[in-house]
Amino acid sequence: MTQKQATGEKFITLVDVMKRLRATDGCPWDREQDYLSLRRYIIEEAYELIEAIENSNRDNICEECGDLLLQVVFVSEIAEELGEFDIANVIDHLTEKLIRRHPHVFGDTHVNGSDDVLKNWEQIKVGERQAKKVDSSLLAGIPRGLPGLLRAYRIQERAAKVGFDWPNGDPSPVIAKVEEELNELKDCIANGAAQEATEEELGDLLFAVANLSRHLKADPEITLHKACVKFSERFRKVEEEVSLSGKEWSDFTLDELEDFWQKAKRQDNGETVGLQSNVKQL
Repeated sequence: MTQKQATGEKFITLVDVMKRLRATDGCPWDREQDYLSLRRYIIEEAYELIEAIENSNRDNICEECGDLLLQVVFVSEIAEELGEFDIANVIDHLTEKLIRRHPHVFGDTHVNGSDDVLKNWEQIKVGERQAKKVDSSLLAGIPRGLPGLLRAYRIQERAAKVGFDWPNGDPSPVIAKVEEELNELKDCIANGAAQEATEEELGDLLFAVANLSRHLKADPEITLHKACVKFSERFRKVEEEVSLSGKEWSDFTLDELEDFWQKAKRQDNGETVGLQSNVKQL
């Protein structure tokens, strides 16, 4: 038996296990699930896989890949029961798409690098949507459910592909746009503007920051995630100091808490960026 055959048989076994779980005498919980109820698990498993990758835990990456694959098999089984599609249709659709969107590999198209590949990919996607007579906008297909910063990044990325963007190589005009949006937000706050207006200006600022991240070749979602991890690790060290003192949080002044924070920073590669504003939120 070849490796391909063995893999195929294992996949069939996985699908059969899912069918058994959904059978009338299967698992009550699995039988209760539908498209909507699985949404949270799809998101959670995707993020757990990302965390495993970030931790470079090979065994955990393998396990989380399986958990994410389970969600695809689960959704496909529900669809088959409803007479909509099955896992074979999912595989066929994906295989055909990969071949169609890689004409430089499976056809005669020539590319000079990954930038050309991405441009071709987007053009092919637009053509596919036009053929299906659905929304053919360059922005079509960007899920509304994406995290806000990631969605902003994808929207700006799509617009940039047709030249609707600041020039590459010079972030100064993008930084100026961030400063402009920040000043507009400050004006809103200073003038006591309505909450809706303030939120709109804050949204504009976040959108501009996401754009700056893209121009700095940094994914804003990943960048913010790293900042969250850094803050969490340092805050835990502050918690340890408070715990070791035997006192309550309310017994400390802000300056004393800031001292704990600075100590945590010195332990963390000697970084000097102040985060007193974050401590003030405690």
